[in-house]
Amino acid sequence: MSDWAVVFLGVIAVATLTTAIGQIGMFVAANRLSRKIEGLVASVEQEVKPIFGHLNAIGHDASRAASLATSQVERIDRLIATLTERLSELLHTLQESVARPARDSAAIVAGFKAAMRVVQELRTNRARARAEDEEAMFI
Repeated sequence: MSDWAVVFLGVIAVATLTTAIGQIGMFVAANRLSRKIEGLVASVEQEVKPIFGHLNAIGHDASRAASLATSQVERIDRLIATLTERLSELLHTLQESVARPARDSAAIVAGFKAAMRVVQELRTNRARARAEDEEAMFI
């Protein structure tokens, strides 16, 4: 082996040693970085976990409120339907209780008017008959 071969072999050995030391340094730095990232992830999980719990509670409360609102709206709808039906029955009953006596009263009034016309016609006819009788006697 020549002197130059030994020199180049030494240079190769130093380069390989430097590369190995650099790789070991990178592994150590990567290990530290991964530990910091794990700590950061754990910290974020601790901070976010209560937020998700609150969001879940808010969602549950919103769902319950929507359910209660739906039941209240259904109750109001049934109440309005019942009220409308009862008002319709009340108006029908009032109409029947007012219209029937009014029709009966109108019939009574019409009968009374007819009787008055008959009486008036009888008087008129009698007055004419007297006038005709008086005329006939006058001649």
